[in-house]
Parts: sequence; structure tokens; C-alpha cells
Amino acid sequence: MNRISQKLQEDKKILSIYFSAGYPSLNDTVQIIQDLEKSGIDMIEIGLPFSDPLADGPTIQASSTTALQNGMTTQILFDQLKDIRKSVNIPLVIMGYFNPMLQYGVEAFCQKCAEIGIDGLIIPDLPVDVYADEYKATFDKYGLINVFLITPQTSEERIRFIDSVSDGFIYMVSSASVTGSQSGFGNTQEAYFKRIGEMNLKNPQIVGFGISNAETFNQATQYAKGAIIGSAFITHLKENGSSKIGEFVKTIR
Repeated sequence: MNRISQKLQEDKKILSIYFSAGYPSLNDTVQIIQDLEKSGIDMIEIGLPFSDPLADGPTIQASSTTALQNGMTTQILFDQLKDIRKSVNIPLVIMGYFNPMLQYGVEAFCQKCAEIGIDGLIIPDLPVDVYADEYKATFDKYGLINVFLITPQTSEERIRFIDSVSDGFIYMVSSASVTGSQSGFGNTQEAYFKRIGEMNLKNPQIVGFGISNAETFNQATQYAKGAIIGSAFITHLKENGSSKIGEFVKTIR
């Protein structure tokens, strides 16, 4: 069974952390992943830096830009992760944009992910219908879970279609804005979390965008299976380097 599927079956709220591969320094990637697992994180999203990250807020964009300047590429990331399963057991997801995957070759990219032990992909600019028609068979062939995003504006019909072609979890964007642009959740967002929770989808939901501390993590997971923290963790890396990761995690739960 895919590690993501196994993790989602555990009787706990999932805490996932996102960071940009190759940030703060090019060769920090593996150490950060190892330290996050040791700190009790349930799942990690490894950002594949891209020059035009449309869904990302300024903090993540800046880290992606730095990673690219450091020399991070798709191939270097794969090289860094080639032995990751010798030391890390939790689910690993690569989050990136579709263009670098097309350039690498979609099947070759999926095959490489499977070889090194990546469990899933999040590709914000890959439309779900295009995925279902053209790429799902390839993802299935290599045992990769593809995760789709929904927002408060996503129609119920679209959400149910995403649910029908998904095999892991649905990434529930807390608002229609970019990452890192909130400091808490109001009644509108909580109503949205509740509405999606009451749809009884077959895939659990994990909330992203706007989670930065214990309060927002608890709010986000009242109706959802888990939450993802990105910008707040990258800010921590900017201020502390790749040290004190355990201290950051303790502020969340």
C-alpha cells in the first residue's frame, strides 16, 4: 500500500510540512527531511523550484528563487533523494509545476519518483480532466498518488469529479489567495471547512494555505484530516537555517 494511504488510515491528525528543495542551501534537502521525520512530522511536501510559481506566496516564491540560484534542478533533486528511503519512512510528496515534468518526460519523471520512493505528486497547474484523460494511467502504473487542490470557489460538481479520480487526499486550499497571506481563519473559512467535511467524500481532506501555528492547525483540522504548513516553516528556515527544526514543530503540536 502507498505510504500516503497508510498514513491517512492512522487515528491522528496529519501534520505535513512543505519546503523548497535546495533551500536555504543546495545540499540541505536530505537533512531537512530527516530532521522533520525525527521531529514527528507525518508527511513532507518537497517543493520542486520553478521560475513562475503562480500559486505560491512571496515567502515560498523567494525560497524557490534562491533554490534555483543555488543550482537546484529536477535531476539534482532526484540525485539528492536517491538513497532517502534508507533513512526516512514517512510519506514524501513532490509539489511542483507541470512544465519541468513535461521537459523531463512525464513517464520518466514518474518512473524516477517510484524508484527513489516518492509517494505522490501535487501539480497545481495540471487540470484534473487532462490528468484523468492523459496521465492517470501512467501515475497508476508507478504507484503514485496525484493530489488535487480545491478552493472555496470550486463547484460541488468539480469537487466530486476530483474525488472520483483521486486515491489519496484532497488538498483543501483555505482561501482563493496565494500561500502565506493569512494570519488565522474566520467564519467564512470555517463554514467552508465544515461544508466540505459534510460532503462525505471518499478521500480525506488536508488543509493548506494560512496554517502557521497551533491555533490555525487546530482550526483547520476540526473538520479535516490534517493540515500543511509551508510559508511559516520557510520563514523559520530563513531565520534559523536548517537547525532548530524540532523547536518549530513543537510550536504546532
